Amino acid sequence: MAFPLKLDRPLVVFDIESTGVNAHADRIIELAAVRVEPDGTETTQCWLLNPGVPIPAETTAIHGITDAIVANCPTFAEAADDIWKFFEGCDLSGFNCDRFDIPCLEEEFARIGRNFGASQRRHIDVQRIYHRMEPRDLSAAVQFYLGRDHAGAHGAKADAVATLDVLKAQLGKYEALPKTSAEMDEYLVPHDPLNADRQGMLRWVNGELCVNFGKKKGTRLKDIFLREKSYLRWIVNGSFDTEVRQICRDLLEKGILPPPPKV
Repeated sequence: MAFPLKLDRPLVVFDIESTGVNAHADRIIELAAVRVEPDGTETTQCWLLNPGVPIPAETTAIHGITDAIVANCPTFAEAADDIWKFFEGCDLSGFNCDRFDIPCLEEEFARIGRNFGASQRRHIDVQRIYHRMEPRDLSAAVQFYLGRDHAGAHGAKADAVATLDVLKAQLGKYEALPKTSAEMDEYLVPHDPLNADRQGMLRWVNGELCVNFGKKKGTRLKDIFLREKSYLRWIVNGSFDTEVRQICRDLLEKGILPPPPKV
């Protein structure tokens, strides 16, 4: 059966179980993903990972994964090549992935010096579709769209597979939804091509990358690099989105900025 959304590149639908709910500080314990090719072919992969830190009891109570279970599992750094290859060249989808799963994955790659480049990929957050059409959580979405209970809730593989099933049902139910990945990405989160990140904290102005918030709004990053490197270090060590911090880190450590957009 053909996938109901026209894809011009693969789409990875994924779910993460982690040590907590802070996408920038907590670590991935389990990562499950379903890669959908433009021809509709699906490939599923699951990684159980040792986070390198104790798993809080309150977190284990949700997903059932203990320190003992992951004791002999690879770390994210050890599994990174396989994960990178699976996600390479793909757009992204998940349930609440914009707020948690994508930033969490970005952060793990950033820790080992890799830029996941989420803003260069299209995002199809199934929760955003759901909240626009039928405000609920994933278990309720499975019941509403699929007419079944969500067995295995809070298990990464079950959640990823259920999310993909819900996405297929949504595309079949709502004829008004976009039919391509590019249109769906724009429909869910409208883009401004002059923003260097999805939140617009850094913005291109007359071909120059500038700060777009606070007292330094409108100041060119290259001028800040020359005169006030401490400000860039503040961003790198702050709670900004991974991509914003990566851009500033690359400027500090390598003296490079991303190329301006073609608009």
